[in-house]
Amino acid sequence: MTFEESVPIEPQRPTRIFLSYTRQDRPRAEQIIKALELGGCSVWWDGLLDGGVAFASTTEDELEGSDVVVVLWSEASIASHWVRDEATRGRERGRLVPVSLDGVMAPLGFRQFQLLDLAKWRGSPNAPEMLNLLRAIMIVAGQEDKPLRTALSSKGSTTRRRVVLAGGGVALATLGGGFAVWKSGLLGGSTDTNSVAVMPFKNLSGDPAQSYFSDGLSEEVRSSLARIDLLKVAAPTSSGKFRDHGEDAKTVARKLGVAFLLEGSVRRSGDVVRIAAELIDGKTGFSRWADSFDRAMKDIFAVQSEIANTVANALVTEVEEDSGSSSKNDRSRAGGTANVAAFDAYLRGRALYNLHADEASYRASLAQFDASIAADPNYAAAHSARARALTSIANQFASADQFKALYGAAVESARRGVALAPRFADAQSTLGIVLFQGLMDFRGARKPFDLSRILGPGDANVLSRFANFCATTGRFEEASVAIKRAAELDPLNPAIHRNAGFVEYSARRYADAIPLYRRALTLNAKFPFAHAEIGNSLFNLGRYREARTEYLAEPLEVLRLPALAIVERKLGNETAAKDAMQKLVSNLGDGGSYQQAQVLSQWGDSAAALERLAHARKVGDIGLTNARNDPMLDPLRNTPEFKQLLKMLGFD
Repeated sequence: MTFEESVPIEPQRPTRIFLSYTRQDRPRAEQIIKALELGGCSVWWDGLLDGGVAFASTTEDELEGSDVVVVLWSEASIASHWVRDEATRGRERGRLVPVSLDGVMAPLGFRQFQLLDLAKWRGSPNAPEMLNLLRAIMIVAGQEDKPLRTALSSKGSTTRRRVVLAGGGVALATLGGGFAVWKSGLLGGSTDTNSVAVMPFKNLSGDPAQSYFSDGLSEEVRSSLARIDLLKVAAPTSSGKFRDHGEDAKTVARKLGVAFLLEGSVRRSGDVVRIAAELIDGKTGFSRWADSFDRAMKDIFAVQSEIANTVANALVTEVEEDSGSSSKNDRSRAGGTANVAAFDAYLRGRALYNLHADEASYRASLAQFDASIAADPNYAAAHSARARALTSIANQFASADQFKALYGAAVESARRGVALAPRFADAQSTLGIVLFQGLMDFRGARKPFDLSRILGPGDANVLSRFANFCATTGRFEEASVAIKRAAELDPLNPAIHRNAGFVEYSARRYADAIPLYRRALTLNAKFPFAHAEIGNSLFNLGRYREARTEYLAEPLEVLRLPALAIVERKLGNETAAKDAMQKLVSNLGDGGSYQQAQVLSQWGDSAAALERLAHARKVGDIGLTNARNDPMLDPLRNTPEFKQLLKMLGFD
């Protein structure tokens, strides 16, 4: 009796499968598709898209509506951020069935799932490997009781018993308790067993001014660990939220979504530093490893690598001996230095920059980055940091006549960072920022931004910058995927939640943007931009009085004044509107040309608004980066002059 004869198949909706693969694996993918369809499944893959169909929206609809997401991992697909993003969504939905085409391990973040190995599968739809895959699909789809359909002909002699036993016990296990174990691994908790958060090291030097060093050292150890492919390392901002936490290790690990915490302390005295480090199991709260290191400052890089390697060996068993090496070549690829003085100045500069406090702090950070570069002219990270400091000064504090010099210096530093470490994601991302914001070279900025996304898939800051760029240039789907991943990596970083709000606002999903901006304010009540952007969202929802309240709370004058000029006019407060506009012109001058255009556009003076936009382009006003999506400029959007402006700016 054949399989089909023994198990009648009742008509029912076929199991819907979304197949994720990379184009290099298409021939193999087509074999699998054929076998799955013969097994009674309906398979969606991008080969079904007709010409003219919107790729992103159709793909997203199919991904969200599928019963199961089958991901074909291979050496090629691991490098595809599209495959990773689709796999991430399948994991989030609890619908992921991962397959290895060539025996490769799944990438970091997906190793808690049992892989089904098709490396030796020769294409037969009745092979044990394919039956295992079909059974896995049914269980993940919640259709355990659904009978399998095979491609066996009723004329064949293969019996059900022969099919089940053909796998030498493997297929048999899938029909019993063995598969329950596989399912448990597949759908288990979201915490990777090789995930770790590096907590800010405590400064025990007795001098608060030395905190920059302990903070910087913990960040450098984190960066060393992050370069090890087998580890998943939490982003620093979220880890930093627990600097002075009173919660136990298990609670902190749970909130950060990691399996382990690395805690440490630094005591620095002259040229000698003592570093103590401890690896804590997030499930039990007990120490897994602890050690201390007494070193001269000249050995500080060896200590970083020593800690990184020791932690890696405690987490995974197959880390190569030189994974955390501080060799000159490894450090060059990571944008680093072997010069202690350069490293020290860089840490000081970064601590000042991260304050995001005022112009004096930014300029003090710039001085430290200059000192770092003077000590090591080949320190790529310092060149990139210098470029970001110059850009921040220009964006927030400079007058229009200072833009050219500041942005010119920023571009020079950013290009130097990329030249020194072309595969350093942060350097490519920084070059994108400077080209985009400094030179308004939107086409030129795309290449380094896209490259940074490939080089830094686990760097929350790189992903956040990429998302911001994509949102501004209309690549909303890519922006959403990237910012979601950034928030997963660094869930307690207010800047990332602010950028998540910006992505939604740029796509004109105003109601969705507001809670993301509010999340940023919850994490940092003084965070700039958020109040103004909540106000803009409310304004575009027609909630003008609520918008005015938010505008009044915005600390940045360049955002507060134009917004008040707009909303006061809308509320009929003509005197207050004119007063806000007058202050905008007198306080910011040409540096507020774009914001003046926003006001004039909303006031109905299109000719004056277009003149201000032309002037903004002439002086290099960064506000123009928002012109493509800015709803405040909608009254101008259909004019020939505005369309020409967008074209000249490079918005395709």
